[in-house]
Amino acid sequence: MKMRRLNRKKALNLVKELDAFPKVPDSYVETTASGGTVSLIAFSAMALLALLEFFVYRDTWMKYDYEVDRDFSSKLRINIDITVAMRCQYVGADVLDLAETMVTASDGLQYEPVVFDLSPQQRLWQRTLILIQNRLREEHSLQDVIFKTVLKGAPTALPPREDVATQPPNACRIHGHLYVNKVAGNFHITVGKAIPHPRGHAHLAALVSHETYNFSHRIDHLSFGEEIPGIINPLDGTEKICSDHNQMFQYFITIVPTKLKTYKIAADTHQYSVTERERVINHAAGSHGVSGIFMKYDISSLMVTVTEQHMPFWQFLVRLCGIIGGIFSTTGMLHGFVGFLVDVVCCRFKLGVYKPKEVSLPDGHMNNHTVITENSKH
Repeated sequence: MKMRRLNRKKALNLVKELDAFPKVPDSYVETTASGGTVSLIAFSAMALLALLEFFVYRDTWMKYDYEVDRDFSSKLRINIDITVAMRCQYVGADVLDLAETMVTASDGLQYEPVVFDLSPQQRLWQRTLILIQNRLREEHSLQDVIFKTVLKGAPTALPPREDVATQPPNACRIHGHLYVNKVAGNFHITVGKAIPHPRGHAHLAALVSHETYNFSHRIDHLSFGEEIPGIINPLDGTEKICSDHNQMFQYFITIVPTKLKTYKIAADTHQYSVTERERVINHAAGSHGVSGIFMKYDISSLMVTVTEQHMPFWQFLVRLCGIIGGIFSTTGMLHGFVGFLVDVVCCRFKLGVYKPKEVSLPDGHMNNHTVITENSKH
């Protein structure tokens, strides 16, 4: 029994010797006003930086990884919502890819007669969308915000009219989706309905007068892949007005397959960049072509994986300990250094007080004037 107690005592003494935080008796500790002031400043800085670090811990960021896209057999979905300022019986839409495969609009698109001019609420919606597009072109980091807030944002489809149109329909809304081969292709809207032809691709345009050509159009939505509410695509809200009857609009689109993985959604979608060109068809001036809207798309061989990441909890604790310990140590060293400087300066002034001072006494005390030294500090 005594041996156990002895061993316990030895173990306890050994643990005490390993104490890295020795205790100082309260009678040896002196508090000062300067030390209290520095402590208040240090604790305030700790609290402020710890709060800011907590906000950083709550935030997330998007990580981009790139790899080769090995999916060649799947189909590509094209989501379309375009309004053309011509009647539906005069226009036709279809897709022709490099494999000479033609997909007509009857496979998934609908033709709806509408009024081309927008109502006040629709016009406000379009202007707001254009402002957002301009901001996205200037601030590319806003795309990360859109990725993190998907499903919260409203779809970019044009809202329905809030009033009743007073004029008859003078335009055609072509909307829906198509499934095409995962190769480069050309989606186009031109005069006349597409007709099957064994030697190529043709539109029945002979019965349409040139004076009725008007390819002014508005792209309310154009996306590739899975349609996700809240994602804003580069051509959403685009509006083009013709200056001539025979006019061609070309959009050269590069599609990038994208896997989106956030805390709210995991989806396979596609991003794209676009270059625009428009010109008037004038064969006499050497500007050849066909009037219409042509969207030539090509698919990138790289695939982007966008993943939402979060700071691990252990990393947050390490950073928090670094903030608290760093501020505590730094303020302690600064306080000691400033105190040392103050002591040095005060000591120099105090040494000047002990200089000898000459005092003369009257003749009644001594026969002659005798000079003695007197310390001014008793």
